[in-house]
Amino acid sequence: MTFWKSFFKPKTHTEKIQNINKNKKNFLLIHNFNNNGEIINIYLNINNNINLYDLEKLCDSVGWVRRPIKKVKIAINNSFLIAHLFYYCNNQKKLIGFARATSDHSFNATIWDVVIHPNFQSKGLGKELMTQVIKYLRFYDISTITLFADPHVTKFYKHLGFVIDPDGVKGMFWYPL
Repeated sequence: MTFWKSFFKPKTHTEKIQNINKNKKNFLLIHNFNNNGEIINIYLNINNNINLYDLEKLCDSVGWVRRPIKKVKIAINNSFLIAHLFYYCNNQKKLIGFARATSDHSFNATIWDVVIHPNFQSKGLGKELMTQVIKYLRFYDISTITLFADPHVTKFYKHLGFVIDPDGVKGMFWYPL
């Protein structure tokens, strides 16, 4: 079964209950992950509070333009889904990945702000984060999932089954002058 088609198979009652439980708390995503010789457990949190200053540091680590933290908070509060990856070091939570999605809660969702800390890139964590985000959206029967990607990362999303301009649809944008 292909990556994308796996999200469209019917769910059993048990799978739905497991998914709901996962959304209520942190859950262990990867046990004994080897990060350059350091063995850590990586956790996923869906729709829970995230430290905005830790998120700002994560975005800084990949060179994103800084956005006003007040506006970031508004964006997060108005998102359908917030997902973040982290591990514990000396009993402190270390944020290493983040993604969010907006949605009409019925048909469509758009994924935004996907970021993995540079020390954790090219290790499968971006794919795993995207897999979890898509699973969550599919759980709510959202079938049209879009995203915006910089040209240098479109190859990553193509490997996950995203396509550029399906059916010749062209996105349009309006920006203030």
